Amino acid sequence: MPRLRLLAALPALLIATACANSGANYTPVIDGPRGPTYDADLAACQQLAASGGTVDGRVAGSTATGAGIGAASAVIWDGNSSNLGEAAAVGAIAGLASGIARQNSRRENIVRNCMSGRGYRVLG
Repeated sequence: MPRLRLLAALPALLIATACANSGANYTPVIDGPRGPTYDADLAACQQLAASGGTVDGRVAGSTATGAGIGAASAVIWDGNSSNLGEAAAVGAIAGLASGIARQNSRRENIVRNCMSGRGYRVLG
């Protein structure tokens, strides 16, 4: 299953994006001057965004859904279950990556909204 092996590269992509300027580590683009409390405000907002757990129910649900879809697709596409475990594992990885990406997006929104609430004009 060449398609499944391509999807197996997702963990490397996930690790590469997790360390970037994303999630709770996000630093928004601010229009205007950065006052003397900017660094403290940003740190507080990032800490607020990071206060949730890394893996919540939504991420776990995405992982389980991905595993189910991967397993079902192996049976549908191949007509047998010889690669069922591999397909389920790749589906689980894809679901995990999707769930973590959504969670990072929510955390970035928390940082943006927090900084806006502290009087900064957040552009992105």
